[in-house]
Amino acid sequence: MDYHIWFSPSSSTSIVLAMVLALTLSFVHSLTLRSDTEALQALRRSIDPNMIPPSSYISSWDFSADPCDSTGAKFLGILCSNPGDNSTNRIISIELDSAGYDGFLTHNIGNLTELTSLDLSRNQFRGPLPDTLKNLKKLIQISLSGNFFTGGIAGWINGLRNVESIDLSENLLSGPIPPRISELRRLTHISFSNNEFSGRIPDINGLWKLQTLDLGSNMFVGNLPKLPTKLRSLTLSHNQLSGHITSLGSLKELRYIDLSDNKFTGSITRSILSLPELNQLNVSFNQLASIEVNTHLGSGSPLQVLNAQRNRLQGHLPVSLVNFENLQEINLAYNGLTGRVPVAYGQRLGRPWKSLFLDDNFLSGRIPRQFNSSALRISGSLANNCLSCPVTIPICGGGQRPASACIGEIGNH
Repeated sequence: MDYHIWFSPSSSTSIVLAMVLALTLSFVHSLTLRSDTEALQALRRSIDPNMIPPSSYISSWDFSADPCDSTGAKFLGILCSNPGDNSTNRIISIELDSAGYDGFLTHNIGNLTELTSLDLSRNQFRGPLPDTLKNLKKLIQISLSGNFFTGGIAGWINGLRNVESIDLSENLLSGPIPPRISELRRLTHISFSNNEFSGRIPDINGLWKLQTLDLGSNMFVGNLPKLPTKLRSLTLSHNQLSGHITSLGSLKELRYIDLSDNKFTGSITRSILSLPELNQLNVSFNQLASIEVNTHLGSGSPLQVLNAQRNRLQGHLPVSLVNFENLQEINLAYNGLTGRVPVAYGQRLGRPWKSLFLDDNFLSGRIPRQFNSSALRISGSLANNCLSCPVTIPICGGGQRPASACIGEIGNH
């Protein structure tokens, strides 16, 4: 069927109709789904135009062109699907530059239902995260770190059934972590650090693929949750967590543990120190009372860093630390340790120990002769103990406790 449209050359109405027809045809032939284009337009409008630098990605978003039909330096930070037929293209990725954009995240973001990656990190976005994020069922990676987002995450996070990596660190987010986060079974990476999250950390042992969990610098309370067995990196520092840490000894793939600045009690157990992949252990600034090291531990261990300063450790220095062949940095300062510095410690100085802090304990007696060496290349301190440790020796700088304090304290320890 043929259609004939006639316009009178002198008719202003015909000019308007022609313009409407042109616009209609442009939408018919648009490569990008109209609702996706409108979502991008809404995102740009939600940003203060005075905070869009001329050379930034968003400044290249020229909507006189089609987002998925643009070449060169237009629509930077946008990737589209390529269906290979006559169907419309969809936006599948938004990865903005860190240009300091100041604005809100529009609720229209939820219309980008084919989105697999969303990265708005290192900007100045603020306000609550819209619940429409739950519509992004195909999202695999989301990074909103380094902004000023506020409010909770319970209204949308459970909708991201295909997400593998979530980074919400360095914002002002608050409230609890919803227990149903354990339903996001594809997760391998969670970073919620440096926010204002609170409450108990839910059991997440159902996230069997999770390798990295960073919940540091929040306001979490309670005991350690049940954690997945494939976890490799665990950061729970700077919270108000309590109880024992023994359960970590069953997570055989852990390489990195940071539990510093909490209220943990009990022991640093043999099972933790013998984890076969553990490289760094930081349990400083807690209330731990003992460290369990025996002669069978250490051989073949990859452990390089042990930081247990500012706890309540009692007893003698563990001689068997010298069996950890790869250990380089030891910090047991500010505890209640007593007795002599083991002779074997002297043999490890610089071979491979590079750092040894034993200051502010109640150690006594003479120090091993290797500590007197002028060729010693090691950072550390033996200050504020009860040692025979001349201040002319660099590692003894700062002096020792007065004799009166040593007599009383050694008797109590």
